[in-house]
Amino acid sequence: MKKNGILNSHIAKVLADLGHTDTIVIADCGLPIPEGPVKIDLSLTIGTPSFQEVTSLLLQEMAVEHITVASEIQEANERDHLFLKKAFSKPLHDVDHETFKDMTKQAKAVIRTGEATPYANCILHAGVIF
Repeated sequence: MKKNGILNSHIAKVLADLGHTDTIVIADCGLPIPEGPVKIDLSLTIGTPSFQEVTSLLLQEMAVEHITVASEIQEANERDHLFLKKAFSKPLHDVDHETFKDMTKQAKAVIRTGEATPYANCILHAGVIF
């Protein structure tokens, strides 16, 4: 049995299997999840777990090269936009929401949170540890 880190076996497996440039989506409870990526549904109730909780844990466990967000987050969800800018030291890549949804089709996994705040979604692009 694991003693620390992410205990969810589905997330742990996806992280262990990632290669450079592979992607994981962290999604609010309203983002459509396409066919293809593994769906890991963590939502328990509205707001639980939150986008920030899940994203913080993933950033601790994963080598992230860059993060993509929907550009609409800047105005519609300033709280989570500022959180991402503080949590990740490099500039965020932003695309329009329709392009963002298209990009989710290429993800290895979509992790659905209980977050119910507009545009509380991001795509983590795997980096390398060397």
